[in-house]
Amino acid sequence: MTTVTPGFREITDSNGRIYRMGESPRDIMGRPRWLMVLLPWIGMMGISVSEYAFGSAEETLHEAHGWSSTNIFWLLSVWVFFQAAVAFPAGYLRESGKLSARAAMMLGAVGAFLGFLALSHAPNIFWAYLGFGLFGGGGAGLVYATCVNMVAKWYPERRGGKTGFVNGGFAYGAVPFVFIFTSYMHPENYQSVLDLVGVYVLAVVFIAGLFLKDPPKNWWPGHVDPLKGQVDTRALRKNPPAVRQYTPLEAVKTGMLPLMWVCLLCTAGVNIFGIAFQVPFGKEMGFAGGIVALAMSLKAIVNGTGRGVIGWISDLVGRRQTLTIVCVVLGLAQYAVLWSGSIHNMPLFLLASMISGFGGGAIFPLFAAMTADFFGENNNATNYGLVYSSKLVSGLLGSGMGAVVIGSWGYGGAFIIAGTTSLAAGLLSLALRQPGRSGRSEPAAVPAGATLAPASEQASG
Repeated sequence: MTTVTPGFREITDSNGRIYRMGESPRDIMGRPRWLMVLLPWIGMMGISVSEYAFGSAEETLHEAHGWSSTNIFWLLSVWVFFQAAVAFPAGYLRESGKLSARAAMMLGAVGAFLGFLALSHAPNIFWAYLGFGLFGGGGAGLVYATCVNMVAKWYPERRGGKTGFVNGGFAYGAVPFVFIFTSYMHPENYQSVLDLVGVYVLAVVFIAGLFLKDPPKNWWPGHVDPLKGQVDTRALRKNPPAVRQYTPLEAVKTGMLPLMWVCLLCTAGVNIFGIAFQVPFGKEMGFAGGIVALAMSLKAIVNGTGRGVIGWISDLVGRRQTLTIVCVVLGLAQYAVLWSGSIHNMPLFLLASMISGFGGGAIFPLFAAMTADFFGENNNATNYGLVYSSKLVSGLLGSGMGAVVIGSWGYGGAFIIAGTTSLAAGLLSLALRQPGRSGRSEPAAVPAGATLAPASEQASG
């Protein structure tokens, strides 16, 4: 039986940007494109336990291995470092065709699995740094970069809510494990628990990755006119498509990518600080272990669900405006966590934790979607890899340096610094502007000279 691949046409707008139209998702991959939201979400759920439940395992790891609390928090910093470090090289390999989405997910699943084996069986802290930090963090980074960028490619016309939904899996997927690590895992059973968690991560990520596939370069959904749609669709009016497809070097030269890097550095560091130290801070303030676990679980749930909500909101009111508000909310929440814990008010502590989780989670889908808004989809994996590389530094500052600051100035000084840092990021975000556009966010009317170019090749399968 002969299979005929449908052709496509290319529309060029007034800025010279090309939109490839005519192929449905089923033509390209034999499946509906909503699966490219569901499957990345499942993959993100799988790797979430490594970061968002780590603080809940600290006490057991300390007792079982004899590692100091400082060493354990630096272990999380090393994990975050390598999780962020692979984003740019993975993006380059993916967009150059040298690494498929499926292969990236397979490698990520194995790396995450090895990370949990290292936490379980490492004879000393060095092997934990190597296994959990390098292999576990790098594996999680491959999965994260693949899943987040997959959504932006398949939903260029309304990426905010979809990106937020997928990104949310990276937080609330850890909720069951927060309770397991806090209430069930102890030095007598920690190895079997961590081994089983590793198997779970391996299976979930591996299965989700089997069916991932990228669309062709410049692909655009056929039901949205890329010329008129910029004006007629509210999401595109508030967040118009990039004026052209920027390479990483071109994106850096605009000045906007470095500014985004600094803003994410500040806010991601605050988010990681909360993940690492909220549980020990709550225990030091006298809250029972179950209450602290509940606070951390609520933080993770709101952190994850907030990503989807904030992505949807940013589609309606604009990405940059939403980012500024989120930075302010995240900063004020750090003061609230400190104050509520200091006065031993459990309801306020839970509420402040949830607000902190909301702000800390919302920043990531905003930056992911904004990168594609500013610089286009074709090089989004590498461009966002550059922006996301700020987490290389923020992980060290949020967890490792956070432990140093707490040791010197106590939790009060650390939370005040975290809150102020996020407020400063809010001020910086006011300077963000989409390259190539001035004044209003809405694009100018498309001139009559916009062209419709015939297809010169067949679509990739």
